[in-house]
Amino acid sequence: MADPVILIANGDLRLSANQKCWPAQAAMEEQIFAAVRKLGYTIERGHPYDEAQQHGFIGSQKHGMEVFRGIPPTAPLIVAEAVWQYSHHLLHGLYTHQGPILTVANWSGQWPGLVGMLNLNGSLTKAGIPYSTLWSENFDDEFFLSNLERWLKGERIVHAAPHVKPLGALPLPREARELGARLARELRKDKAIMGIFDEGCMGMYNAIIPDELLHPTGIFKERLSQSALYAEMRATSDTEAQAVRDWLDAKGMKFVTGTDEETELTDAQILEQCKMYIAAVRIADDFGCATIGIQYQQGLKDLAPASDLVEGLLNNVDRPPVTARGNGRVLYQGAAVPHFNEVDECAGLDALVTNRIWTALGYDPETTLHDVRWGETYNGEYVWVFLISGAAPPQHFIGGYAGTSSERQPPMYFRLGGGTVKGVSKPGEIVWSRVYVDAGVLRADIGRAKVVELPAEETERRWQATTPQWPIMHAVLYGVTRDQLMGKHKANHIQVAYAPTAADANKALAAKAAMFREMGIDVNVCGTEHGLE
Repeated sequence: MADPVILIANGDLRLSANQKCWPAQAAMEEQIFAAVRKLGYTIERGHPYDEAQQHGFIGSQKHGMEVFRGIPPTAPLIVAEAVWQYSHHLLHGLYTHQGPILTVANWSGQWPGLVGMLNLNGSLTKAGIPYSTLWSENFDDEFFLSNLERWLKGERIVHAAPHVKPLGALPLPREARELGARLARELRKDKAIMGIFDEGCMGMYNAIIPDELLHPTGIFKERLSQSALYAEMRATSDTEAQAVRDWLDAKGMKFVTGTDEETELTDAQILEQCKMYIAAVRIADDFGCATIGIQYQQGLKDLAPASDLVEGLLNNVDRPPVTARGNGRVLYQGAAVPHFNEVDECAGLDALVTNRIWTALGYDPETTLHDVRWGETYNGEYVWVFLISGAAPPQHFIGGYAGTSSERQPPMYFRLGGGTVKGVSKPGEIVWSRVYVDAGVLRADIGRAKVVELPAEETERRWQATTPQWPIMHAVLYGVTRDQLMGKHKANHIQVAYAPTAADANKALAAKAAMFREMGIDVNVCGTEHGLE
């Protein structure tokens, strides 16, 4: 490469997060600079550290456009991420950049750089922008250095994916095939509404399904406003909200509360979250929604506590009852209201399909998405930390509600607080999946895994290495290595649902794959132990 390598660092929209996370980013950049120079190439930063703001991230789309105006259009470009990042801050520049692009993340659970990079990769894939991607713990290992050298010499890095098999290459059991196809035909005939409380959370371009791809599946968006959600909260009484809190207390859910609004979870914050839960269920019923998503982090953060408590409860069949105004009708009685965190529409489609397949099979239909946060080997198995940023259904946790706690969201993300729905996911067999957009086509990767129970001290160590306020799942993927998942996965999120046994999980995977296919989605089966070999 004749031109110097240009390194850029994309960050959060929130100044507090960029400032707190900057030291980890700076440390990673030093390692990347050293690796590039060791290989004999010149590297420089594409934008300076901002003394006034006390960080060196691209902090907005406006800032990103200013940065790209100064980057040579053919320069080799490294996007280095040790933190969560908002992809739209730089997607505009990557669209028109003519030089090779390499996304890089540090293998660390501290700040979700891996999560940020996977989101950017999914966004680049949807946009049709060619890129290479790498990850490393210390940036001195053979995997990283050899691939970095290839990229510096002008090669595009394409990771091998022997774990991936197109669904068409595998036989589906007749019963599963017929169930999935029938439910897909019913969905296309009867239609379903996906309620979206403001689209495009945290710059997640990859999480928006274009209408022309969604409509053929039978799902149609109802674009709702968070202002309506807030207005409905204001119309909900303290008495109704307190009844939700009392119900949760009676179930044994623990709220870790204090009196300092700035740093602790307070009863007043919880009451506001209970109002949001009631409001969300009522609006979902009013508009006939089969699934809903709330914008979350950049949504109502300046007006209300976080929506986590709402999200975890909605995804649980056993949840506080909500009645319609006026007639006392119990809404969605005996059923979950599948919620897709962070308005990830790909997860919303997946959650709706999961709910229908699992319900038809008679399994507990609770489902959630998690961040692919990080992982390490434990006793010879690679155990992933799946850790969504605030809430999962209590049915997924060891002990159910009694094993569930609610802790205040970190102030750097949520100034007005709000409690999470936290627990340790119970051991068992799961199906994992991800719907994504690639080359103008809806695709889905699906596979099998088990959730394992680790010793309490190891769970706590992993929590402290990530975000201890959030729910955790210890997952072991069948037949998919760490690097295979990283090289193929096209999103920061992964969808999970439990089945009673391994055989039941295989049956659910087959039926879900069949339903996806009948909906017009291109399906890949990933890994092993799925019963389709």
